[in-house]
Amino acid sequence: MSRLELITPEGLRVDGRRPKETRRIYSRTDLLAADGSSYIEMGNTKLITTVYGPKESKNNNSNSIINVEFHLASFASGSTAKKLRNDKKLMENSIAIRDIFESVLIKSFGRSEIDVFIQVLQSDGGVLAAAINGTCLALIDAGIPITDYVTACTAGYCNEQAILDLNYIEESSEVPCLTVALTPKNEKILLMNMEHRLHLDNFDSVLSLAKTGCQTIYESLDECIRK
Repeated sequence: MSRLELITPEGLRVDGRRPKETRRIYSRTDLLAADGSSYIEMGNTKLITTVYGPKESKNNNSNSIINVEFHLASFASGSTAKKLRNDKKLMENSIAIRDIFESVLIKSFGRSEIDVFIQVLQSDGGVLAAAINGTCLALIDAGIPITDYVTACTAGYCNEQAILDLNYIEESSEVPCLTVALTPKNEKILLMNMEHRLHLDNFDSVLSLAKTGCQTIYESLDECIRK
C-alpha cells in the first residue's frame, strides 16, 4: 500500500481513525500470580507483563537493577512480528525498557533486582510503546515506587500531516515513525526512537503529537490503576 492510500480524501485512515486519534486502549492489572502484572491492548496490539521482585541481588551493585525479557508469542500476527523475532530487535527493546524504568525507580531497595517479563500476544504496530505502558502498570501493581508514570506513544508523518499511534499497515508502509516515552507530569522525555527518515521541518509537529498521545494514554492508565 502506498502512502497516498493511507489517508482517504475524507481524512480517514485505513482503520477508520482521524489522523490525530489514538487506537482504543484497554488495560487491567493484578491478573497473574506474580508480584505485579498487567494486560494491555492498544488497538490490536496485545501484551502481558509480569513483574517479580524486588529480590536480593546476586551482584555487588549497590543500586536496584531491572532485568527485562521481551518475548513474542509464536502465534503473534503481522509482519511486524517477523521483525520483532530478530534477536537484536528484542534485545534493543529490552535495554530501552530497562534504562527507562531504572531512571524513574526510587532507589529504596538497596542491592536488589526486579525482573520484568513481557509477552507480546498480538502485534499490530506500536509494540515498544505498548510494552512500556504495560511495564509501567505492572510495576505500579507490584507496589514498586517510581517517581511518575511513564507513558509511550508513536506518531508519524503521512500525506503532509502528522498522524498518531501508528498501526501495522502504517508502520509497514515505511511511514516515518517516532516512538516517544515520557513522564506525564513534567513531560520529561525518556525515549525517542525514529524509524525511517523524517524531514527536520516536520519533526516538531510529529513530536508534539506523540507527546499529546502520551498524555491521553496516561489518563487511561491512571484510570486503570484507580479502579
